[in-house]
Amino acid sequence: MSNTTDFINEEAATRVRILSEALPYIQHFAGRTVVVKYGGAAMKDSSLKDKVIRDIVFMASVGVRPVVIHGGGPEINSWLDKLGIEPKFQDGLRVTDGPTMDVVEMVLVGRVNKELVSLINQAGGMAVGLCGKDGNLVKARPIPNKDIGFVGEVNSVNPRLIDSLAKSGYIPVISSVAADESGQAYNINADTFAGEVAAALGAEKLILLTDTRGILRDYKDPSTLITKLDIQQARELIKEGVVAGGMIPKVTCCVRSLAQGVRAAHIIDGRLPHALLLEVFSDMGIGSMIVGSSFLD
Repeated sequence: MSNTTDFINEEAATRVRILSEALPYIQHFAGRTVVVKYGGAAMKDSSLKDKVIRDIVFMASVGVRPVVIHGGGPEINSWLDKLGIEPKFQDGLRVTDGPTMDVVEMVLVGRVNKELVSLINQAGGMAVGLCGKDGNLVKARPIPNKDIGFVGEVNSVNPRLIDSLAKSGYIPVISSVAADESGQAYNINADTFAGEVAAALGAEKLILLTDTRGILRDYKDPSTLITKLDIQQARELIKEGVVAGGMIPKVTCCVRSLAQGVRAAHIIDGRLPHALLLEVFSDMGIGSMIVGSSFLD
């Protein structure tokens, strides 16, 4: 007589086992907000983009409230080139004069944002595209002491619109453009934007998708990944120069969000398939998690 397990498809059994093991995480994060800053290779590579979109829809389908923040630097550069406008940078920030700001707003709000909304909807989610201007969601101000045009920072966040959409089952997709009190539009670093929005929402997690494994003690050696650290340790790594270059604003925005109530911030490699699900719904984790000192042990 055959054993009943002989009739079970091995692949199906593996899927069921994985779902069963994910149940405690699904139960823990149900009803909680996770802010995802979407960028890097995961935004440019079509196969990776499909997996990120599916991860976001999966989270929403099991009761998590994902909020997506995005930039779009490469596409901005592409359109500037088409229009004969030379991209300029200063200290890692895009110099944004009037014509450049017009292109930034057109690309981020009109193209990248709506493409992501469409992809999420096609995957079975319900996405709504926004920018900082909508519902006075984010008020901007110019970065002080820098002559780089309409490059701003977050002055304030009004989370009511996002809260309302998320509680109704929608996935807010937000581009990092906002206006000041006079209505002037500003280009804001998407990492910084995501951190401040996460703080205003009291998010459970802030997750930054990047093109690196996370915070490395030696940037040339992926095996030196620091998997978990607290706010003080993160600040010390910046002072020591271990965190340098483009990683500084990412770590800084994580620290700021944690100081304002976000429970955990993650810098993960968006080049890994299903990086979001691996980070949220498994023990292994794949990047660097920064937490408040009281949660480190």
